[in-house]
Amino acid sequence: MRIDGVVRLATAGLLICLGAAGVKTASAQQDDTPVTVLELFTSQGCSSCPPADALMNKMAKQPGVLALTMPVTYWDYLGWKDTLAADSFSKRQRGYAESRGDHEIYTPQLIVNGLAHVVGSREDAANAAIARTGALLGPARVPVKLSSEGGDVVVRVDAAPNGTEFGAGTVWVAMYIRAVDVDIQRGENLGRKITYSNVVRHLVSAGHWDGQAMTYRIPRPAVEGIDGCAAFLQADKEKAIIGAGLLTEKTN
Repeated sequence: MRIDGVVRLATAGLLICLGAAGVKTASAQQDDTPVTVLELFTSQGCSSCPPADALMNKMAKQPGVLALTMPVTYWDYLGWKDTLAADSFSKRQRGYAESRGDHEIYTPQLIVNGLAHVVGSREDAANAAIARTGALLGPARVPVKLSSEGGDVVVRVDAAPNGTEFGAGTVWVAMYIRAVDVDIQRGENLGRKITYSNVVRHLVSAGHWDGQAMTYRIPRPAVEGIDGCAAFLQADKEKAIIGAGLLTEKTN
């Protein structure tokens, strides 16, 4: 569903025959440190979204992928108020559109590494975007590590690699629920039971990053059900996501 303009793939040059190449690129590391960050803007009131939600469930299980679901509020008037949506996610999606300058805001919209957007149900397009942005950002990657200390989440971010064009940004911490089942009782998805993966319940800026090695500490919020925590480094330039890490310990 679109809210403004004509929905088109921002990654027209990406629609090449890659098969599962994007997934292979994302899982190239020896551990589960994320090298790809996916943000799905979806809505329980959007009839086009369930296939994208299902694909997100698949992507969330891929090694090397941090897949985050961010439900938006702007379709709530269609007869069913999204039980997981937040205005802050709608604002974040608008921020991406403004940064790209194309004003493309729709659901289901998948943002790949902060740079590319594709229709969230199109797996080939998503894999192509993963491959392209991964190749572009590879030399700029910055290690991000998380730990739990005294009830706080501590994020350690390394310095920027020499010669990178991404030398400043924001460190974001996302706390999420790994799986949420929703029985939709009204609206366009009436009668459907949909599972949402890695639903963000708390997204907060830990602070600014100036290209040097830095450490951030934030308190864990008292949000019920949170069982996942991740941090990602988003460069000021073009909103590129150049690093991410997971908290492997239990969050509560």
